[in-house]
Amino acid sequence: MFPPSRIVCLTEETVETLYLREQERIVGISGYVVRPPQARREKPRVSAFTSANIDKILALKPDLVLTFSDLRADIVTDLIRRGLDVHAFNQRSIAGILDMIRTLGAMVDANERAWQLVETLETRLAEVRSRAARLPKRPRVFFEEWEDPLISGIGWVSELVEIAGGIDIFADHRNQGAAKDRVVTVEEVVAREPDLIIGSWYGENFRPERVAARPCFGKSRLCGIKISTKSNHP
Repeated sequence: MFPPSRIVCLTEETVETLYLREQERIVGISGYVVRPPQARREKPRVSAFTSANIDKILALKPDLVLTFSDLRADIVTDLIRRGLDVHAFNQRSIAGILDMIRTLGAMVDANERAWQLVETLETRLAEVRSRAARLPKRPRVFFEEWEDPLISGIGWVSELVEIAGGIDIFADHRNQGAAKDRVVTVEEVVAREPDLIIGSWYGENFRPERVAARPCFGKSRLCGIKISTKSNHP
């Protein structure tokens, strides 16, 4: 069986991975793809976060559609009913992300490069962990995935916070795969006293000023903490 040559990627992480010398296989991407920048210039956009243009996908004649998470279950069902091959990844941890890369490499007959990428990422993680061990203080961190409802970070985000030397104040939530199970309140954030808030609202620019303006924050020591903006893809 030949590896797929016409792939539609409904999320960003498979696009980034395939752009390591396998980008010619990609025929369609999600509108939320921002990395690498050239992908938005080179590839047609066929989906949003929880919706997709099924007719546009079919017109591209893909031999494989790649997606992620239960949030796209309805899209996946529709595509399967239309006769397309679909693979849904569901990585929620760093180990899961590395497994996704290995699996994708095997699917496109690029095993060696996939394993090399995983080895590089593992080396970088080890280097960060080593530097973090020398920090004079481990800051308490709240990672904000969404603002309404307020959602704390998924498992791999929590792991990265700790590898970088931080303390995830909602580490007890990180094994909850569904976002609805990681909903927290502003009062809970205040009570856990973070030193740093990192925000990454999926599909929308993070607005630190909106975070700082929350009434409960203004009445606590949180009004003086550092609020950082990162990429829009947690």
